[in-house]
Amino acid sequence: MPSPASYLLLNPAKAFSPFRRLSPSSPRLAASRLHVACDAQRGRTGGGRREAIPAGASKTKKQIVFFDAAPPVSQPQQVQGGSAVEKGKTEKPAKEGGGNPALALLRRAAKKTLSALSNLPLAISEMFAIAGLMALGTVIDQGEAPSYYFEKFPEDNPVFGFITWRWILTPGFDHMFSSPVFLGLLALLAASLMACTYTTQLPMVKVARRWSFTHSGERIRKQEFADSLPRASIQDLGVILMGAGYEVFAKGPSLYAFKGLAGRYAPIGVHLAMLFIMAGATLSATGSFKGSVDVPQGLNFVIGDVMKPRGVLSVAPDVFNTEVHVNRFYMEYYDSGEVSQFYSDLSLFNLDGKEVMRKTIKVNDPLRYGGLTIYQTDWGFSALQVKKNGEGPFNLAMAPLKLNGDKKLFGTFLPLEDSDSSNPSVKGISMLARDLQSIVLYDQDGKFVGVRRPSSKLPIEINGNEILIEDAIGSTGLDLKTDPGVPIVYAGFGALMLTTCISYLSHSQIWALQDGSTVVVGGKTNRAKLEFSEEMNRLLDKVPELIGASNEDVVDRKSTTA
Repeated sequence: MPSPASYLLLNPAKAFSPFRRLSPSSPRLAASRLHVACDAQRGRTGGGRREAIPAGASKTKKQIVFFDAAPPVSQPQQVQGGSAVEKGKTEKPAKEGGGNPALALLRRAAKKTLSALSNLPLAISEMFAIAGLMALGTVIDQGEAPSYYFEKFPEDNPVFGFITWRWILTPGFDHMFSSPVFLGLLALLAASLMACTYTTQLPMVKVARRWSFTHSGERIRKQEFADSLPRASIQDLGVILMGAGYEVFAKGPSLYAFKGLAGRYAPIGVHLAMLFIMAGATLSATGSFKGSVDVPQGLNFVIGDVMKPRGVLSVAPDVFNTEVHVNRFYMEYYDSGEVSQFYSDLSLFNLDGKEVMRKTIKVNDPLRYGGLTIYQTDWGFSALQVKKNGEGPFNLAMAPLKLNGDKKLFGTFLPLEDSDSSNPSVKGISMLARDLQSIVLYDQDGKFVGVRRPSSKLPIEINGNEILIEDAIGSTGLDLKTDPGVPIVYAGFGALMLTTCISYLSHSQIWALQDGSTVVVGGKTNRAKLEFSEEMNRLLDKVPELIGASNEDVVDRKSTTA
């Protein structure tokens, strides 16, 4: 049954004329109605008296009013106990396995397995266990060398009295999101979602799609909402319900209407979206590559040399043959002198030496090429170019020095000739720097001499030597990653947000029965029950207005004919 699609089969034997109210010219209905008429030859006298039908013309006039589109009505059905069953047929229980004991046993085992997996407390427990492992993965440092865990979680001094390195390395919690325990829980939750969809959600959708006519007024009165409309017809009610967005079906004295069927499909969409997210996360954990590198300005590296596989599904792409050249590295500073942002001007070259891409990256603005992402994550001080007494420049390597806290400090040493041969110790000029914009210099006795900026080109005399700082060469810290699961995870989260919103739509159902000149109406909804009751009262109040307008039309037509 396509949605939205609805139609109303109108009985021409009724004394009133509903077709006038359903015509496109009626101001109360949209002009999207399609009238199909099958006529036998009829005639009327001038006074409105019906003429005799000629012999051989056995057809009578019937009209069907279609609303949008609808499937044809299949074989005649009768209602038994609230469900539609074909006439002349009774439901017979099918034998499991068709008499084959092994097949019957297999089907029973499958049913028990599906029943166990679709258990709601089990699914909730799985989600809590996965959330707990994810929280644990944020506490335990991931991807470190085994010696790190030996030192941090020693056996002679366990954390919390029992946690040692064995608790970390044995189950693979040093790589939590690719560990067998974590991936196994994801697979179990995926099985529970699929079992719940198959055993619960799909049957509910099938029931919601069924046209469930009923001939029992007592059954209708037992619904969540029930009322009676005196001197009304189900055709009048159908017109009102269609105007409110319901899909309406009528058969004889019975009427069935519904809306919001998308709300029934939404839980299935939620389950599928969660499966997409878990599939993407699993692919990321088992099929990605990751690497990091510190590259001084002006040097190159090949991507494949720094990338390491993260799982058994990792397949190296062609982009690993690409060479990266660091054209320039520079930083920006706050007024206080602290580093505010750092940049890397990168060029990518293929095997033929042709530049295929160039971009200046910064923190939160990575380079993406061929499924590879290069992030700007760190910086360092590679070397200092110095001239001594006009000679050089000499490239002095800058070494990182340990400090308390997260502050950086780099240092180097320029040796000086010592004329005193009796003193074997080497003396020279010490240079320290916190960043690339200023260098602090000390003489051979360790006394402060002054500060120079590399861009100033101002020499400074130390122990009888003229020292000139030519340039400060920085190094860029890059993280590289290929992750084929990211698009799947993003698509899953997008679908999850959409289907979650759709699931809040109410699925409302209405039944009506023509009982003489009275229409018995009842209905129910799965959400927003108070709003549904108010909506029904508002819609039913419109039925007398429609009946009164129709009677006025009939009176006007008779007056015109007279």
